[in-house]
Amino acid sequence: MKEVIPIKRQQQTAAKIVASARSSQKITTQTLLAQLFEDFVPLNGDRVGGEDPAIVGGIALFNGQPVTVIATNKGTTLEERMACHFGCPEPAGYRKALRLMKAAEKFNRPVITLVNTAGAYPAAHAEITGQGMAIANNLYEMSTLKTPIISVIFGEGGSGGALALACGDQVWMTTDSMYSILSPEGFAAILWKDSQRADEAAAIMQLTPDALQAAGVIDGIVDEPEDESIFCQNIASMLTEQLTQLQQLPVTHLLAQRQARFRQF
Repeated sequence: MKEVIPIKRQQQTAAKIVASARSSQKITTQTLLAQLFEDFVPLNGDRVGGEDPAIVGGIALFNGQPVTVIATNKGTTLEERMACHFGCPEPAGYRKALRLMKAAEKFNRPVITLVNTAGAYPAAHAEITGQGMAIANNLYEMSTLKTPIISVIFGEGGSGGALALACGDQVWMTTDSMYSILSPEGFAAILWKDSQRADEAAAIMQLTPDALQAAGVIDGIVDEPEDESIFCQNIASMLTEQLTQLQQLPVTHLLAQRQARFRQF
């Protein structure tokens, strides 16, 4: 159904990819939204009294077609980063995302998620207010959402916090991104009781785009040059091609294919 975009690049070590994924020079969510979409209208709130700035979502036009866009947000200033917990969503953020996805289903809008998060916010307050349940609800509801979903990981893709936005019909990564069950530092601390061996852990974890594509975890890789406008064009080209194909599928086929995809893991 899909074609993998050929990418010519020098192979990087897993440690270098991790560093690039976390870089402060990584393209911002605000830039992606501005360059990929037109007439973006943000929608706030989870309808139970919460609002999480770590999740930005709303309605926009992509190639003239209405879509629902949901993105993690690390912020740009120190104040914004602190308010967003440096891109780690709270339960209200995941509930907001699910509310927008259910509205997209109702109005037959495709869903595009843009993911760059180290993981869900791990504070006690988040756990008390339902972090695990919010993530689980997203996983369950996305598995049966009757509209196409494309997820793009463009930085960090950390554990369930990323997976809660990446249960798409298509999951793509950019060349300087990572996707893993936990951080290399956490892996090293658990396995060797030494977080300083994070680079070694990164190589073992197979968290790079090439390794994950070879394992069938992701569908393709989008080239990520330094020029942000070209990078956004690459993402737009991929989204155009994949949305066209997904929207041609009957809903029953779409859901069966999505559920089969994740059952194999």
